[in-house]
Amino acid sequence: MTSTSQRAELQAKIWKIANDVRGSVDGWDFKQFVLGTLFYRFISENFSNYIEAGDDSIHYADLPDDVISAEIKEDAIKTKGYFIYPSQLFVNLAKSANTNPNLNTDLKVVFDAIESSANGYPSEPDIKGLFADFDTTSTRLGNTVENKNSRLAAVLKGVEELNFGSFEDNQIDLFGDAYEYLISNYAANAGKSGGEFFTPQHVSKLIAQLAMHKQTSVNRIYDPAAGSGSLLLQAKKHFDNHIIEEGFFGQEINHTTYNLARMNMFLHNINYDKFNIVLGDTLRNPKLGDHKPFDAIVSNPPYSIKWIGSDDPTLINDERFAPAGVLAPKSKADFAFVLHALNYLSSKGRAAIVCFPGIFYRGGAEQKIRKYLIDNNFVETVISLAPNLFFGTSIAVNILVLSKRKLDTKTQFIDASGENFFKKVTNNNILEDKHIESIMQLFDSKADVDHVAVSIDNTKIADNDYNLSVSSYVEAEDTREVIDIVELNEEIAETVEKINALRADIDEIIKEIEA
Repeated sequence: MTSTSQRAELQAKIWKIANDVRGSVDGWDFKQFVLGTLFYRFISENFSNYIEAGDDSIHYADLPDDVISAEIKEDAIKTKGYFIYPSQLFVNLAKSANTNPNLNTDLKVVFDAIESSANGYPSEPDIKGLFADFDTTSTRLGNTVENKNSRLAAVLKGVEELNFGSFEDNQIDLFGDAYEYLISNYAANAGKSGGEFFTPQHVSKLIAQLAMHKQTSVNRIYDPAAGSGSLLLQAKKHFDNHIIEEGFFGQEINHTTYNLARMNMFLHNINYDKFNIVLGDTLRNPKLGDHKPFDAIVSNPPYSIKWIGSDDPTLINDERFAPAGVLAPKSKADFAFVLHALNYLSSKGRAAIVCFPGIFYRGGAEQKIRKYLIDNNFVETVISLAPNLFFGTSIAVNILVLSKRKLDTKTQFIDASGENFFKKVTNNNILEDKHIESIMQLFDSKADVDHVAVSIDNTKIADNDYNLSVSSYVEAEDTREVIDIVELNEEIAETVEKINALRADIDEIIKEIEA
């Protein structure tokens, strides 16, 4: 099955499930049940495959729970991070979903058991609370047990019908595609910004490639505003044939999205000992400082959110912000995330960060931070992208690439907002592989290309008040038609002669008629 047909089937199945529960569960809440069920099915199948170890004579789902020894359970938890008894597997609960009067409470018992199986083991913080947003007893599913069970059964049976074989062998990013489809259909209706929680896969791919460019190995990959983990996972895809020595790290402030990010790690076969996703406010309470520096940082932080800033006088002494001598404005935390990333970046690495365009030309504290970045030669490239690439916003965002290993004192500007750098699909634009390749070629070569890319000496940027707006340095192409005035005058003269001749003919005809 091709990626196109897999994606179409996935979307059709999700839409069918949505229709089965339509009118009872808000679309934004509904996504939690679909994604949670996809995750439940995945870890069930993944765990069964681990126990069976390729032995066709073993069918773990058919075994009675009491034949599982304590030694088998402990070994499995140490390896996989959790344990699932045969009776708790997705396939067994889905089998009787339509007739089980206790489905909602049975699911809760299973989810609690999976989470508690990790208690006391190193995987406990990675497993704890994974199913917190999959509340099977929630009134969002209905006011009666019967209503709850019928809707849960519809979701379980719908996910059961997905027939892609092994999750690992899929041609698509099953979880990412499901999430993207749900957000594109429900984010606007729910009055929430999907872009705040999710970076589309095509944009994630570009950001990952920018951060990874020409690095044959990295120690760790980090996202200070991890969202659902899509940026980290694109980095994994880009580095499949290379080495990520110590794994994937991220911090996320939104509890629901934090759970999705951890699920996403498991769904992409990243074991609990290869990722460290933590919950909390990155700017006020960073929790991964002991793991820095990072060779690769990727991030799409929330645009222009408020933060405590100067209301906390201790922050100006924070090692992340002190070197710039000023804090990001309280009403716009964008540069706080940038300075945080810079502080966590290794001397050999790169950070690629999605930024709101306004931070590159506004005055005040933001101008002073740009001065610090340019005077210390930390900005490698600023890339302007096309509008409508993200869910929930039409803003044409920029990507800021930071580096501590530049060999010159120039800053590159790339205008990738033109029609040669995106494709319009329904209400959104997308970056196809050819567009990403074009941007990466420009980034790699650092060559000047008329109306597209230019490298500017940092002294000239200083003379321009440290403006980092791409349009200030890349001259837009004049697409207006060039008019040859001499040729136009000749054509006008010829036309006038024809008109005069025509008038003379008309005058003669009139004279004949009047005679």
